[in-house]
Amino acid sequence: MIHKTSVIDTNAKISASVKIGAFCVIGPNVEIGDNTIIHSHVNISGNTIIGKDNKIFPFASIGNAPQDLKYNGEKTKLKIGDKNTIREHVTINPGTADGGGLTVVGNSCLLMISSHVAHDCIIGDYVILANNVPLGGHVNIGDSVIIGGNSAVQQFTRIGKMAMIGGMTGVLNDVIPYGLSIGNRNFLQGLNLIGLRRKNIPNKEILSLSEAYKEIFKTDKLTDNLRNLNSSFKDNLLVKDIVEFINKDKKRPICTPFSK
Repeated sequence: MIHKTSVIDTNAKISASVKIGAFCVIGPNVEIGDNTIIHSHVNISGNTIIGKDNKIFPFASIGNAPQDLKYNGEKTKLKIGDKNTIREHVTINPGTADGGGLTVVGNSCLLMISSHVAHDCIIGDYVILANNVPLGGHVNIGDSVIIGGNSAVQQFTRIGKMAMIGGMTGVLNDVIPYGLSIGNRNFLQGLNLIGLRRKNIPNKEILSLSEAYKEIFKTDKLTDNLRNLNSSFKDNLLVKDIVEFINKDKKRPICTPFSK
């Protein structure tokens, strides 16, 4: 069902089960999957693919040109998965030619009011961006990450899966998987123990992870700490996730308890 006041380009590919409210504008290169609900006053443009069962609220702007002075109208893309909730005034930009040409939002994410996903960001599944959270370009966020309200994430930053960022945090450094990061300029406060328990991770694995965390961050010399990490932690998949994350190529420093 499409409201009579909305303007839908005839070349847009929209499932018959999609509901579109009043005063929406949808461009020619947009695809929208089954059972997605688009409330009034939504603008969707660019080379944008939106999956099934999404809910998009008023005044969202999706697929419009990136906020990058180097962008010159290249045919880049935005891909949004299934079962996402995109609240009022959210903005999501497509990729840029220099950044890989693609912005991705996974499945079952909640993007709260006035959050912003910039060009070339890659967001996993079950991610929550609270109110007024902007992501700079090229940010990479793992599954089940929660970012508290009024936090800001600097471009090229990585946030590992199941990490939690406290409200009003400036994220300048990469946050390890399962980490808890807060601060005016983010530092690592510890592990996201509540999130781990909510995911029903066995206590034995959480305890092992906690011990490994102490060894990994016992000093600010991460390379030495990882080299000397007790071999007993090698079978813990949670620990492996952190070690691999730290050792991966990166453009930002790793957030540590010593970060300032």
